[in-house]
Amino acid sequence: MANAPKSVETSDTHKQITQDLIALLKKHPDVKTMLESSIAKAKKINPDAKTNPVHDLNSYYSYLDRASELIPSEVLDHPKDLLRDQIMQSLCYFYFPIDQPLEELEGKDLYRNTIQYYEPFSSWTRDFANAWGMFLDTDKSWSDKTYQEFYEDPRFSLQKGWYEPESNWKTFNDFFSRYLKSVNMRPIAAASDPAIVVAPVDSVPQGAWAIDKDSKIKVEGGLKVKLASYYSVKDLLGEDSPYKDAFANGILTHTFLDVNDYHRYHFAVGGEIKEVKNIVKNVSLEVFWDAKEGKYTLIDSTGWQLTQTRGVVVVDTDKYGLVALLPMGMAQVSSVKFEAIVKPGIIYTKGDMLGNFLFGGSDFLMLFQDKAGFELIAPKSSGATNTYKHMLMGEAYGVMRGAQ
Repeated sequence: MANAPKSVETSDTHKQITQDLIALLKKHPDVKTMLESSIAKAKKINPDAKTNPVHDLNSYYSYLDRASELIPSEVLDHPKDLLRDQIMQSLCYFYFPIDQPLEELEGKDLYRNTIQYYEPFSSWTRDFANAWGMFLDTDKSWSDKTYQEFYEDPRFSLQKGWYEPESNWKTFNDFFSRYLKSVNMRPIAAASDPAIVVAPVDSVPQGAWAIDKDSKIKVEGGLKVKLASYYSVKDLLGEDSPYKDAFANGILTHTFLDVNDYHRYHFAVGGEIKEVKNIVKNVSLEVFWDAKEGKYTLIDSTGWQLTQTRGVVVVDTDKYGLVALLPMGMAQVSSVKFEAIVKPGIIYTKGDMLGNFLFGGSDFLMLFQDKAGFELIAPKSSGATNTYKHMLMGEAYGVMRGAQ
């Protein structure tokens, strides 16, 4: 990728979102210094110009110009592979230059001491996601050629006859938030049994964690965290939630959607809605460069979700108590949308439509009260990996056995 001219910081030839960053860095020289340091660290980790085209601020601005109007079937100088892999590489790469630990951010009470979590830069990343999202809402983001590229990658499952007619898709976001052809495409397991919790999304379960008496979740170790960390349900639901203490001694579980998954989410349980809201926070992603594999890898660590833009829906199941459903925006998914009719006081049936994500991978959390006696029953992968199989929305995810 060619470098921009040296006069780039005073140029008005950049896209507006890039100009906004240039203005921000002029106003906050300390942030500019940190960004330059983060880019330099990323270059040291991966000096290859093909897979890491950003090596200074000028090349970063040029990269942002392209990325802000990137059709996701395109790829930013990454090795040719299946479309899904190309898209994941481009998504992960956006965060690689800004996910490098910085000493000057230690002790700042951030989730990680990287610039993507630091204001005012973190607000700009939300603005970038919104700017890109606006482009993906235009007809410039979709074409017959783009459709064919997605159709030919079997992991997007367009050949299975699951979805609405492709003639309904006029923009990339139309395609990405596509509807199923009918409810028969995702049968709901044990539809008449309120004890069975179904997968709210097409996704891979990540596990279940106990919530202690103080409404905290203990997470041991992990790829990036060497010691146990404690995360607060109160932070997750928001201090203004009347249910922030309701899940003490309960269970948290979360499940990961990939970019190729069906991105509409549904009610995992039936019941009456007690609370609906959105919490607007970060648009971030933890990534690392795997030099051996020659690719970027995302980290879906537990606890990361507390930093993200997310939705909150609390459902009263009656017999099994409250269940909190939390769709999580991941990476450029800063838009977590609920159906217009999802409001407090309305009773929904398991499997009913709840809302949708726009572009990117995502995560979905669920919280269960102690009285639910929740147990994760999702099928495990073969072998000794202790990981879970990919599930379709509506398949049996867990069971509420009641108070023991």
